[in-house]
Amino acid sequence: MNKTNFTVHGAPPAAATKFFCIGRNKTGTTSLKKAFEDLGFSVGNQRKAEQLFDQYFFNKEYAPFIEYCKSAQVFQDVPFSYFDILETIDKAFPNSKYILSVRDSSEQWYNSLVGFHCKIMGIKNRLPTWDDICAMKYVSQDLFRKTIEYNGLSKDDPYNKEIMCRNYEMHNENVKAYFKDRPEDLLVVNLSQKTAYKTFLGFLGVSSNQLDFPWENKT
Repeated sequence: MNKTNFTVHGAPPAAATKFFCIGRNKTGTTSLKKAFEDLGFSVGNQRKAEQLFDQYFFNKEYAPFIEYCKSAQVFQDVPFSYFDILETIDKAFPNSKYILSVRDSSEQWYNSLVGFHCKIMGIKNRLPTWDDICAMKYVSQDLFRKTIEYNGLSKDDPYNKEIMCRNYEMHNENVKAYFKDRPEDLLVVNLSQKTAYKTFLGFLGVSSNQLDFPWENKT
């Protein structure tokens, strides 16, 4: 993706309008974050969100996330990449807008996610094992483990392709169904498509001479 200099024409929408990037991880959420920042939007502190995710999400305690969402205008990655929290966020922040980023296929998404996990775990030529997951410290000692279990995966096969691809597809289907009567509030976008950035700008109501999304965390 291009990384040219750009000029923004017009200010970002009023701060009262929040934007939530609700695509699953490894669908371009980090690139969306960078695109929003480049356009002058305030984006939530991701490490803070991850810490809250570790502490509260798995017990379905969502109140701390409502407070966190008062800190900025745009939010992405966990916990917003999980459908379970969508209704809570939507009720707490009416008139917000949502961006569902997708990949070409669930298999492409799976390969990207697994490749990223292997990269950060230092693993080559094999899938991560349960021992690898338990040894991985990210935010806390057991965040990876809790995430794997939450997604219905087992110790014996923590990267089961069929289950993970089904989870990805169900997430996208659930989001689209949730907004079926509010199409103006949801943008479904594949960042690899040529017209994606232009469509993104139109959804935000801003313009720029940038031609494409910044490319972040490519796998």
